[in-house]
Amino acid sequence: MEDNEKRFEQDIETWLTSETGGWEKEVFQNSKYDASRGLDLNALIAFIQETQPKQWKRYEKIIRKDPEGSFYKRFEQEVSQHGILHVLRKGVQDRGVKFKVIQFKPSSSLNDEVQAAYDANKTTVTRQFAYSPHNHNTIDMVLSVNGIPLVAIELKNQFKGQSVENAKKQFMFDRDPKEAMLKFNHRVLVFFAVDLYEAWMTTKLASGKTFFLPFNQGSNGAGNVGGAGNPENPNGYQTAYLWEKVLQKDTLMDILQRFINLEVKYVKDENGKQVEKQTMIFPRYHQLDVVRKLVADTTAKGSGQHYLIQHSAGSGKSNSIAWLAYHLQKVHDGANNPIFNSVIIVTDRTVLDRQLQNTIISFDATTGLVETIGDNKSSKDLLKAINDGKQIIITTLQKFPVIYKDVESTQGKRFAVIVDEAHSSQTGTAAQKLKIALADREEALKEWEEFDEEEANKARDKEDELNETLLGQGRHENISFYAFTATPKAKTLEMFGTQTEEGKFVPFHVYSMRQAIEEGFILDVLKNYMTYHTAYKIAKLVPNDPELPESKAKRAIARYADLHPYNLAQKTEIMIETFREKTRHAIGGRGKAMVVTSSRLAAVRYMKEFKRYISEKGYTDMNALVAFSGDVTDDGEEYTEPKMNGIKENQLKETFTTPDYNVLIVAEKYQTGFDEPQLHTMFVDKNLRGVKAVQTLSRLNRTMPGKTDTFVLDFKNTADEIKEAFQPFFEVSTLDQAFDPNMLYDVKEKIRKYNLYNDADVEKIISLYESSTDKQDDKLLGKLSSSFRPVIERYNQLDDTVKYEYRTLLRGFKDKYNYITQLIRLFDKELLEESIFINYLITLIPKDGSETVDISDKVRMDYYKLIKDNEESIDLVKGENPEYKQQQGINPAVKPPEERDTLTEILDKINAQFPDVFTEDDRVILDMVVKQVVQNPNARQKSMAKENDFAMFKNSLFPKEFEDLVIDLSQTSEGTFSKLFANQDVFNFIMTISAQEAYKRWRSDDSRGVNYSANTAVKDLPKVAEETESYQ
Repeated sequence: MEDNEKRFEQDIETWLTSETGGWEKEVFQNSKYDASRGLDLNALIAFIQETQPKQWKRYEKIIRKDPEGSFYKRFEQEVSQHGILHVLRKGVQDRGVKFKVIQFKPSSSLNDEVQAAYDANKTTVTRQFAYSPHNHNTIDMVLSVNGIPLVAIELKNQFKGQSVENAKKQFMFDRDPKEAMLKFNHRVLVFFAVDLYEAWMTTKLASGKTFFLPFNQGSNGAGNVGGAGNPENPNGYQTAYLWEKVLQKDTLMDILQRFINLEVKYVKDENGKQVEKQTMIFPRYHQLDVVRKLVADTTAKGSGQHYLIQHSAGSGKSNSIAWLAYHLQKVHDGANNPIFNSVIIVTDRTVLDRQLQNTIISFDATTGLVETIGDNKSSKDLLKAINDGKQIIITTLQKFPVIYKDVESTQGKRFAVIVDEAHSSQTGTAAQKLKIALADREEALKEWEEFDEEEANKARDKEDELNETLLGQGRHENISFYAFTATPKAKTLEMFGTQTEEGKFVPFHVYSMRQAIEEGFILDVLKNYMTYHTAYKIAKLVPNDPELPESKAKRAIARYADLHPYNLAQKTEIMIETFREKTRHAIGGRGKAMVVTSSRLAAVRYMKEFKRYISEKGYTDMNALVAFSGDVTDDGEEYTEPKMNGIKENQLKETFTTPDYNVLIVAEKYQTGFDEPQLHTMFVDKNLRGVKAVQTLSRLNRTMPGKTDTFVLDFKNTADEIKEAFQPFFEVSTLDQAFDPNMLYDVKEKIRKYNLYNDADVEKIISLYESSTDKQDDKLLGKLSSSFRPVIERYNQLDDTVKYEYRTLLRGFKDKYNYITQLIRLFDKELLEESIFINYLITLIPKDGSETVDISDKVRMDYYKLIKDNEESIDLVKGENPEYKQQQGINPAVKPPEERDTLTEILDKINAQFPDVFTEDDRVILDMVVKQVVQNPNARQKSMAKENDFAMFKNSLFPKEFEDLVIDLSQTSEGTFSKLFANQDVFNFIMTISAQEAYKRWRSDDSRGVNYSANTAVKDLPKVAEETESYQ
């Protein structure tokens, strides 16, 4: 390779102007390019005259004088108003005459006239393009269509001591974005900065604010596991893919027609005013690659294939789905017939509904091309869209069970189903109903006839529920699935993945988390990870020593500790002060945080504690919102999300984006699918495992200008646990082998060996099932429960351990039957009948009568300590891809007998977890004092509370009682309460809390104990820990 930048430029030109490349070479000096206009008007007029002669003649008659000048004026008006992309796709209309300025390739090769117009496009590549009337600057290479410059390329050569960074700077600082050719959406649509090893691109020049995106394949090539960069190319330049696979004439024309998209959003500026923001979306390389490969494979194999696309967050999945949908709708087979009648996009994201519709309509404004069946439409609208053959339908999975029986004949019809987020619901009943609704019944019947003609003929004559279910099972030749996910589980891999020759299941296409991080499209949420663990010592409060089921008691005690007001107060202090130290300064002062709680009750209590602490400290730059479903009752008061926030539920997302709120406290809400780039910090107070951990923590990874890092403070999970959750999804997920469907027959026999039911019982239930038109009618349910009574009675006679084993077998059969019949068609009516019987049996079997354990009035927290483990980067390992192992059998799980221990023994085991970590500073005074002071009042104290209002009680009567009781306590505890008297603020606070509890308890008839709860205890909790140093 010569040490010459011009050689690099020449080699690219040589390939582009070859027969394969499809472009014509044009020397700039020979062109008629007008720098003031930013185009070669002569070339554009020549194309129109050649391809639309009648329209041009009519236009000349209308205009008469200078039709070229008049056309340019109208062309410029349209471009200025709508943008060049709109004009390329919609053309120019002037005085009733409509002109195309470019002709795109027809989907079918049958249209000779359109094909001829496409071939007439004047597609030129020009080197050293002098674009400006104001200077002599040149751009290394420009691609133009019909005289309109659309692609600009700056080339740099490492042998000359320059790289892609120099090309970027050239675009940023030496190219004026006000020039006619360089203005946004005015002429050039994409600018490439390229060297020997990398390519970057932008769609908008904005001087020093120009933002370039990497346009590389990935270190192992597009669609493969790898990181940033490009693989070595033994046949030429590492960046040759750019001109060979992107800038090749037909490819670029397809990108102009069916990919590049003007995204229009309305955002609020710094003053809160809503402004329009336009972004030109040019597909990233992996997006082009996945759509092309899926379309090519579909064209070659036809319908009936399943594809799994493992694309990380930050991959631009929404646009990839829109582009794929539009391309699939246009795909034709070898006979020039459309492969699919309809493309159905299954999603639960309303944001994606709108984005998909807007993106696709920007390519093709055909009325009714896209039919969105959103929340404002019913299942009947979905039914009508399918029956009417709408080309692209966007809907939710949940609407199919309502309409699956009513879909008109799908014989001869083919469907492409794009799944927005492929997860476990794709193996559920709603997914089965989707298949039944869309399946070509006749094709399935022909397959059945091949090995059981008699049964198939019966099914053809009798369209009953069982036959329709059997025909809907398995894969179907008329339905293709394209499933997108960042975190595929084992079932997802087998359902949609590609099976290798070794029998493994792998994704069809990969854009990994690793590549997205290395390319800067998402942030690494594990880089700044701080973990804490909580240590506590629980004491028995009651004189007796009840015997309790150990595991349930331990869970109850853990919950008691989690919701203890002292725990909530200490963690809240750490979270708020960490927010003020780290988060509020991030992203130019716009950083926000999410608090992930373990339950709805925890979310409610954290919300109250956050408000209390913020108010007490007088912080005016912090405000929190809370998100949880339904209503929560705490200490007799009912709480809802709208009530606590003071806004409607559907306003929360938008409200949280404003500067008025910067903390969002959540309980099983907004942990998936919530994209808020301003989220910088996450406080985790919940156990997270597997996919749930990845999805939750990934709320932080979205990028935005000024966001350089993230921060996680985790109270519940260790660094090793989080690493274990993330590693399977860092690069690629695989499954070792297929599920053996014979396991269904094996587990059926295991279930039958318990002798709780026989064939006659199954036949009786199926007879009832088939005789009812409505599977939920009261009479059917009554008859079913009566028919199952003997089976239930036999079940009740089993030992508890055997009952547990039996239930696990039933659930295992149900789960695997639903799963395996999504993968293959068994045509086994007996097994289906067994499945229906077992589904009813699972519903009717008595639930495990587990003993509930309430320890709230039996224990107290004596010591408490939050211990910081470390702050570190959790580093995932390249090349370490844990493989899912297929289940090898469905066996009864053996439940270990529930051990019972005394409360003392249980507490000893719990407290033994934290040996020698406490000092006297870690003693929880608050809990001890309130409980000791309030319980067992005498008659005078009861009368004092009953006969006075709270203000009189609190301010005048109770203080003396409190002092006397605390003095008595201090005399028996050898200095434990000395610090209570050393700080007047702490003393006054605990007295106030005690007064609240005493007034309530002493007025009641039962004052023997205190059921001490967070919302009464920490309403005004000060920083009690000021007296200690162990919580920092």
